[in-house]
Amino acid sequence: MATTDNQSESVVHILTETRRYPPPQGFAEQANLRDPGVYERAREDPETFWASVAEELHWDQPWDRVMNWTPPTVEWFTGGKLNASYNCVDRHLDGAQRTKPAIVWEGEPPGEERTLTYEDLYREVNRAALMLRSLGVEKGDRVSIYLPMVPELPIAMLACARIGATHSVVFGGFSPDSLADRINDGEAKVLITADGGYRRGKVVPLKENADKALEKTPSVRKVVTVERLGRDKYPVNMLENRDIWWHEAMASVTESECPPEPLDAEHPLYTLYTSGTTGKPKGLLHTTGGYLVGTYLTTKWVFDLKEDDIYWCTADIGWVTGHSYVVYGPLANGATTVMYEGTPDYPDKDRFWDIVERRKVSVLYTAPTAIRGFMGWGAEYADKHDLSSLRLLGSVGEPINPEAWVWYHEHIGRERCPIVDTWWQTETGMILISPLPGLTTTKPGSATIPLPGIEPDIVDDHGNSVGVGQDGYLVLKRPWPSIARSIWGDPERYVAQYFSKYGPEVYVTGDGARRDEEGYYWLMGRVDDVLNVAGHRLGTMELESALVSHEAVAEAAVIGIPHSVKGQGIAAFCRLRSGIEPRDDLRQQLREHVAKKVGSIARPDNVYLVAELPKTRSAKIMRRLLRDIAEGKVVGDTTTLTDPAVLEDIKRNYGGAEATE
Repeated sequence: MATTDNQSESVVHILTETRRYPPPQGFAEQANLRDPGVYERAREDPETFWASVAEELHWDQPWDRVMNWTPPTVEWFTGGKLNASYNCVDRHLDGAQRTKPAIVWEGEPPGEERTLTYEDLYREVNRAALMLRSLGVEKGDRVSIYLPMVPELPIAMLACARIGATHSVVFGGFSPDSLADRINDGEAKVLITADGGYRRGKVVPLKENADKALEKTPSVRKVVTVERLGRDKYPVNMLENRDIWWHEAMASVTESECPPEPLDAEHPLYTLYTSGTTGKPKGLLHTTGGYLVGTYLTTKWVFDLKEDDIYWCTADIGWVTGHSYVVYGPLANGATTVMYEGTPDYPDKDRFWDIVERRKVSVLYTAPTAIRGFMGWGAEYADKHDLSSLRLLGSVGEPINPEAWVWYHEHIGRERCPIVDTWWQTETGMILISPLPGLTTTKPGSATIPLPGIEPDIVDDHGNSVGVGQDGYLVLKRPWPSIARSIWGDPERYVAQYFSKYGPEVYVTGDGARRDEEGYYWLMGRVDDVLNVAGHRLGTMELESALVSHEAVAEAAVIGIPHSVKGQGIAAFCRLRSGIEPRDDLRQQLREHVAKKVGSIARPDNVYLVAELPKTRSAKIMRRLLRDIAEGKVVGDTTTLTDPAVLEDIKRNYGGAEATE
């Protein structure tokens, strides 16, 4: 995947002109991590490093061995026993933390809110664990969870963890068929759902969807339904002897405490299915000990958590970011974590900033797609609110283009908040590449350097390390505690997908990247989003960044299209900033703008100005669907889209699969 000479020169030029942002004055003295030497110590003796982190958690039985690695199989903290629920709840009940808010929840309808202290959370998790046991759930069973962003979701997860049941959270935007596939793959015994949820003021009929899925899920014996909407307004079907209301099941519990089960460090904590794929769903399996160690440490260090922080990760818990950085990581640290059910633009485009102001949020972790959306709406929405409580900002989900990074820094952080641009995956379980506040000088668009104990590399097709400014494949050459152990029920697929290209010791991330002269990593997105235009490898991230740097463009998505001469051409789909009308001369301006920013080889063949881009409910742009349209294929699964009608608009405006320029 090495670059051509011309592209390499362009890359080096882009990297060397990047502005650097040292930590704000005084931040290093106050940060959690003040010791730069930890990088070297973790590199020289990673097992001792990870053991020292694990010792900060509560273990019912100490481990015999830190890591047992027979590539590609790895086990962490072999022989050790612990419980994730205990570490996230019980161990915070001493002293003042007992009455500290653990979860601060806001519903999408303004005015709906709940706050659970650690004492409240302890009570609810114990009752939920006892309720699950009363329904026949035992250690080793699987429980599927299909809920909106309500407190019952983390309560259910922690209840499963308490008794040793493996939970499988299914994102509330998935269709009945997708839900059924995931239930059947894990052979779940119980499904926890809700009558519905809210999305932009509209009802999402979760129980109705669940009933359709349950027509073909023979393993499910009981269905527990949370009353979110109210049965008087939104009555749902409750099947006798199968369905029970959450509050009634909880009320039937006569005991108050469910002792946490001491679990082997390698006991399956949860499975999480990757979205947007065809065929059999891929359920990544994460185990208890290593996963908790990784999420505990990265939440503490990357977000520099303080005792009085109000921390808000805006992700849906249906995705791995929500698992690691809404639930397990923050709660293992005894933090206050904010949960919000709805979208950033309901009832208006300042909803996030209203929450930040009212809740005094100090740490905000959100997605680049959301940030670009805020840019398109205009800074005036943020300017209406007092954001002075913010002290640290984070970015997650995909590479952030430098323009969005700078806008985030200037208009949300008001040029005083460090930004942690994080790289990781569902498979990694935890953040692997990120700045550490107080230590790392940041560069807009770069995730900076690997965290202590992480050993990545960038290699070519033959597995050889590439040079400075050269594009390559991001790999990891040593295991870390929270790596997914397998694909549920399909270990051969796991090895074939992640450990076959360069041998059993090398994990293949599927992402492209490059390193600059200071060793900073620049992520290019998925390898299948790297275009081959007349023999030149072009990262879609780089092209999209160039487009968004134009004053008229709020968001952009770039895909490859068939070209009779170049093999692949470039099609760009652009959403314009508010108040700017689409016009033909603007399309040509954007083509030349990209050519100027990146090089003539990167000039898009086609530019389409669209009202919206197809996004999932977790705010990721679905480039896969744009490729389906471009190639004239039947459009794939659209169940995770916020608004499927967006595709119809794009189809009407799209000029065809062949490049027209």
